[in-house]
Amino acid sequence: MKIRHTITIILILVLAAGCTAHKKVSEPEKEYIQTHTGISGLPIEIEFQKGKYHNHPTFAFWIEDLEGNYLETLYVTKSLGTGVYGHARPEHGKWDATPGPSQNPSSLPYWLHKRLPTTEENVLLPTPDYPVPDAITAATPRGDFSLSTASPVEVPQKFRVLMEINQPWDWNEYWHNEKFPGEPDYNYSCQPSLVYAAVIDLEGPFDEYYMNPIGHGHYAGKDGWLYTDLSTFTTALEIVSKVKIIVKK
Repeated sequence: MKIRHTITIILILVLAAGCTAHKKVSEPEKEYIQTHTGISGLPIEIEFQKGKYHNHPTFAFWIEDLEGNYLETLYVTKSLGTGVYGHARPEHGKWDATPGPSQNPSSLPYWLHKRLPTTEENVLLPTPDYPVPDAITAATPRGDFSLSTASPVEVPQKFRVLMEINQPWDWNEYWHNEKFPGEPDYNYSCQPSLVYAAVIDLEGPFDEYYMNPIGHGHYAGKDGWLYTDLSTFTTALEIVSKVKIIVKK
């Protein structure tokens, strides 16, 4: 009898350990961000739902007219907006384990070139000396988030909201680590940045719009063109599950 009881106790302990080992890690709660606070412009809400391969991406939201003229940035992650990252990249190209300044032109090249003509300093990448305004930056959300913002400029009846997003080191069979030897900026980006857009019509019947991918940025950030072929992209298309724009007319 003692042997039988002992075996039963051991089985219970093994099962309990197994349950503990397979306990699901809790997801981070939805985060709430505000930018352009205190202004009387058109209110815009952005609901972001992460995808299967979301892992601390860098991104920016902005608005432009239907001719592609940049109007204003709504939000950019603080690391890119200040030029200070969790892992600094010294001049010799190796990554540092401590936070520090870093210049990553392949992060969001489409947005970076769009805003360039409007920057007083005429510098492509924000730096600690020339950061973007505090009013449009916030720490990178860990998962799903809601962004409450407003347009600080007058917008036309029809305009576009755009998002560019990029996740470092997300290789695939096409965008592999030997594709562009000697290009450290490509090696940081791997699958290039993706650009999403939604056309907003203030006189239309809808107040909710969903963003869709329309192209990608340059693999090493060398220009501001929008490249529309997405056939070589895989996991990068699953960084995002859904992005909804809500316009309060």
